[in-house]
Amino acid sequence: MTATPIKLVEVGPRDGLQNEQAVTTADKIQLVNDLTAAGVSYIETGSFVSPKWVPQMADSADVFAGIQRKSGVTYAALTPNLKGFEAALAASADEVAIFGAASEGFSQKNINCSIAESLERFAPVVEAARAADIRVRGYVSCVLGCPYDGEIAPEQVAWVAEKLHQMGCYEVSLGDTIGVGTPVKAQQMLAAVAAKVPMEQLALHFHNTYGQALANIASCLPMGVRTIDSAVAGLGGCPYARGASGNVASEDVVYMLQGMDYTTGIDLAALIRAGQRICSALGQQPRSNVAIAELAKQAS
Repeated sequence: MTATPIKLVEVGPRDGLQNEQAVTTADKIQLVNDLTAAGVSYIETGSFVSPKWVPQMADSADVFAGIQRKSGVTYAALTPNLKGFEAALAASADEVAIFGAASEGFSQKNINCSIAESLERFAPVVEAARAADIRVRGYVSCVLGCPYDGEIAPEQVAWVAEKLHQMGCYEVSLGDTIGVGTPVKAQQMLAAVAAKVPMEQLALHFHNTYGQALANIASCLPMGVRTIDSAVAGLGGCPYARGASGNVASEDVVYMLQGMDYTTGIDLAALIRAGQRICSALGQQPRSNVAIAELAKQAS
């Protein structure tokens, strides 16, 4: 029996590090290179947003310039507007991503506009990307709950995801930004979205605030989703969602998938080392249970 392939989208260098204060450009470059060496095929490498709002990403152009690229690996960037897209293009990003929200409250706090206004802002980015033959990925935040608006109706998530898909996003990533989702609610949300956007064009982006991310992913895999966003060592958080912890750890996702007869093409031992190295640079411990267990075995 052949293992089913899963695409792992590694968001650690962007979503994982945008909340960290003491990280150097050299450390970011090393992380991307380590992830490449571990066999990760899609790496969200940086973000071209205003340094006023996310100063930690101000060096993204330098990171793109410094990494050792490998053929077959996608090095992507987050671009909220046309100015950001042009900067990403200048940095030779392979793909770009735009980000909306399923919650009006979060949209206002995160990008200072309504959901409808955010979609209007993205249209020129998608048009410019199409002209430059660059693919665009879409994010929807707060798909399972919002720190301002509370529970979010699956139909609302589906509406935003469908708009991004119609606009030209080849893939839409569904983000449980504050990590409050549980398996049944995750399934209900995914089913609602898949009724509007083909399942093969959807991805899961679950945070682990309440320890539910792996359970939520496992519950959705039988439904046919085949792309998972994660961050090495469980790095991350959200500057606009107080108390939200990091993304689900890539090491934990890879370990779980291997045990479920899925394949990612990623070397788990090398991935653990990549997480250990960036955490050492940050002066913290990995939040990945798999990494903690494996590193403890090596130390004993």
